[in-house]
Amino acid sequence: AFTEMQINKLDTTKKINMIDMKCDMVKTGKHKYTLTEKGTSSLSDDTKVYLSVGRMFLLTDVQNMRDELKTKQDKCDKAIELLEKKKEFLQKSLKDQEDGLRELVQQRKEADATTK
Repeated sequence: AFTEMQINKLDTTKKINMIDMKCDMVKTGKHKYTLTEKGTSSLSDDTKVYLSVGRMFLLTDVQNMRDELKTKQDKCDKAIELLEKKKEFLQKSLKDQEDGLRELVQQRKEADATTK
């Protein structure tokens, strides 16, 4: 039981680290969209720009591109919020697992003390 609890604890810790990395990636993407939006803010609305779509570029106007960037930023915000909720849940789970391990060790110590 002790080994299984330790394995679960390590697995949860790895998941928390993965969520941190994903969150950093999403934040980097959001920052990129914000910088692009700031860089194009000085352009007039009738200016034509190229919007990246996968491996190609589409000719569009600045307002359409700004709307697209806002949509992507909103998606990033929602993804960050979801990842933070998952992280909180895993941290609570990790704390419960650590408490369980402490309790198991304490019971073992008490059992050893009563047999002596």
